[in-house]
Amino acid sequence: MTSGSRGRHLARAEEPRLGGSPEREGADGEATAMPSSPLRVAVVCSSNQNRSMEAHNILSKRGFSVRSFGTGTHVKLPGPAPDKPNVYDFKTTYDQMYNDLLRKDKELYTQNGILHMLDRNKRIKPRPERFQNCKDLFDLILTCEERVYDQVVEDLNSREQETCQPVHVINVDIQDNHEEATLGAFLICELCQCIQHTEDMENEIEELLQEFEEKSGRTFLHTVCFY
Repeated sequence: MTSGSRGRHLARAEEPRLGGSPEREGADGEATAMPSSPLRVAVVCSSNQNRSMEAHNILSKRGFSVRSFGTGTHVKLPGPAPDKPNVYDFKTTYDQMYNDLLRKDKELYTQNGILHMLDRNKRIKPRPERFQNCKDLFDLILTCEERVYDQVVEDLNSREQETCQPVHVINVDIQDNHEEATLGAFLICELCQCIQHTEDMENEIEELLQEFEEKSGRTFLHTVCFY
């Protein structure tokens, strides 16, 4: 289902463009309503806790149709030592994780920001979701590290092709800490807004990604898969 070989950028010119244009911020900085046909966006990290949820939060406030996911077999959160993470099933709710860590060591998990992050998460959706279990269609999937990008592309390639609808998969590496997650989320949001602005997404996305690479100093991976 992948178009062409794996590479930094792969252009696709023959697929139909995606309609719509993004919302614009008003004078007070608040985002106005997104017009019809916003991009259907997925943001994916490993555990659907920090990086993908920060981007989910910001994109949702900007009016995008967005979902977030992890690709790991379990959800992992930092524990009392690097070799002692807190491990949960994807079926565990954010609220259950919050209460579990609150009971284990309120001071530690308040200090390292995990309780604050989980409190944010449970206001967005009930529990983490695993990308491999979702069969919804997206226009754009953004991943937060190359290993996750590989897992997403592998999963899409393993599915039976049904509609031939293209989905652009783009990776930008974001370190898994709170500060970098915030910076990465704003970069992802800016990229989504620029892609939404394009008149012809299929032909313009390559040039747009090159501009973002030059501006941000980060490397973007990009490929096209088909549903």
